[in-house]
Order: sequence, then structure tokens, then C-alpha cells
Amino acid sequence: MVSKVVFGRGSFNQLEEILLLKRLNVNAPFIFLVDEVFQGNDKITSRIPLAYEDEVIFISAKEEPKTCQVDALVEYIILKFKDRPSGIIGIGGGTLLDLSKAVSIMLTNEGEAQDYQGWDLVKNPAIYHVGIPTISGTGAEVSRTAVLTGPEKKLGINSDYTPFDQVVLDPELIDNVPTPQWFFTGMDCYIHCIESLNGTYLNAFSQSYGEKALELCREVFLGDHLNTQAAQDKLMMASWHGGMSIAYSQVGIAHAMSYGLSYLLGTKHGIGNCIVFDRLEEFYPEGVKEFKAMKSKFNIDLPQGLCKDLSDKEFNIMIDVALSMVPLWENALGKNWNKTITREKLRSIYEIM
Repeated sequence: MVSKVVFGRGSFNQLEEILLLKRLNVNAPFIFLVDEVFQGNDKITSRIPLAYEDEVIFISAKEEPKTCQVDALVEYIILKFKDRPSGIIGIGGGTLLDLSKAVSIMLTNEGEAQDYQGWDLVKNPAIYHVGIPTISGTGAEVSRTAVLTGPEKKLGINSDYTPFDQVVLDPELIDNVPTPQWFFTGMDCYIHCIESLNGTYLNAFSQSYGEKALELCREVFLGDHLNTQAAQDKLMMASWHGGMSIAYSQVGIAHAMSYGLSYLLGTKHGIGNCIVFDRLEEFYPEGVKEFKAMKSKFNIDLPQGLCKDLSDKEFNIMIDVALSMVPLWENALGKNWNKTITREKLRSIYEIM
């Protein structure tokens, strides 16, 4: 679990004080991985506390994070700086946060990022790393996984060394997020809750966090305060609680199938979850009904016909990726999940997307 958390409007301004005691020496920089959408935006960039050899690297979040991207960043850092960095600070949405977690791990572990896609494969603790979300919903700021697309699969680096050492939750940073992005990322949190609370892995820990996150999601997405300060505060805490709800449980069918979409088609995670979840009435009837109400309230039109022109080979690639997510299927349907979920069943669902 994340050991230190700061929450509050304007808390980003505490970053300099937070990092001061963590600097190893003047030759050991802090590396800030920042969503390129903030390049030239003084709201963020002018407040980053740079000193000595510190560096800001702007990264596009238009595509899902990749293992090769992690490897390239690690190589750049190792070759450029004399000393190992004092820390990695990720500023952005789930893509930047997952990249930051993965880079911090790969600076202390040999090999390539793809070698660590799976559960508890990381041997050495990561370097100090800080997460600062600028959009809420993914739960990446609190989760023990860094989800990456590799050459053969989309799967997280899941380990006890993955979570951030420090998180700064400043609701001011999610102000002015475009409504579609606000919705799709927020629905990632909502779907976390539905899948966790309806899963076979459910326990008192995950239930307590999941129920609170679900309550906050309903207030934000069925209430009357779109992107107000109250909604920003609540969505940021819903994301945190939603991420915590799966710390001792798992997500489910929507996430497993969206990984297939993302791996083959590059569909962004939040949108992919919505596209899949919209078709899962058979498995989550009440959740899908409520999701459709939220979609209607926000006038959201989901992409249609993503799979209509796919070949048999492409369908099989998606199905292989989805079926590889065994813990997700077990959580959703139990140990005998493969009696319900066949390749034919998955293809029939993908075909209507």
C-alpha cells in the first residue's frame, strides 16, 4: 500500500518540501515524467520544484504505455546521469502514473520491462517514486500494478514494489478536464467497483472500499454538480477507494476483454472498459443499467463497429489476450469460469462492439 498521502486543494505546492528530504545528492536528480498536455502550461510546469540536475520529460498519453517505452526511458536515464536518480515523479493520468511506476522498478531490476509482466516477478525494490494524478478514475495512483502493453500481451507489473512511496492528491489539478475524458476515466473507477463488489474474491477489505467508491461515483455521475469543486474532490477520492477495493480482490470481465481491445486496436483503457461494459448485461445487469443512465446523463456516444472488419486471426489475438487474464475471470465467475467463457462466447461479444 502507498505509505504516504497528501490530500487537499493546492497540495501540489507541498512537492518541494516532500522531495527535499529524499534527495540522495546533488548528482542524483529527480526525474519528472509529465503528460505533454501540460507542456507550456504554467499551472503545472512553473510549480515543478527543479534543482541541480533535475529533469522534466514530457510524454504523450495518447497511446497506452508500452514495455518498450519503459525500456527506452530507463536507458536514457542510465546513460545520461552519473548517479542513480533520487526519484521518479509521475504527473498525469493513468498512462503517466503506470510509466512512472514501471521506470522506477526497472532502474533497480535487470532485463526488460516485459520480463516482469505478471504477478510478483520483481525481485528488487524500486527507487523512490511519487504519483500525482491530474485526472481521476483509474486508481493507478494507489494500485500495485503498472499496466503495460508488451510485444505479446497487455499485463501489469504486479508486485509489492510497484505502489508509489508518496501520492499527492490535489483536486485542483483535475479542473477543466474535458467532459468525455472525465466520464471515461471516471467510469473506469465505477467499473472497478461493480466488478469488485460482484466478484468471488470479495472480502470485508475490498467491500468497504468498493462500497464507498461506488457511493461517490453515483454522487458524481448521477448528481447535479458536473466538474464542480465538490465533484472533483469526490471523484479523486472515489478513484482512491476504487483502487483500494481491488487491492485484496480483482476486477472482472470488462477489464479482461478491454485488454484485448487495447492490445489489438490500441483502444484507450477507459473507453475500452466502457465499450465492453455496455455489452455485459448478462453478467452485471444492475451495473450496466446504471452505467447506461450515466452515459445518457452525460450525452456520451460510445464508438461503434470497432470489430466489424476484423479477420479471424485478429479476433483470435483479442481472445487470447482476454483469456490470459485468469485471475480476472476467476473473480468474475469462480474457478470453473472456463465452462461459461469459451472462445466462441468471447467472439460473440466482441462482434457486437
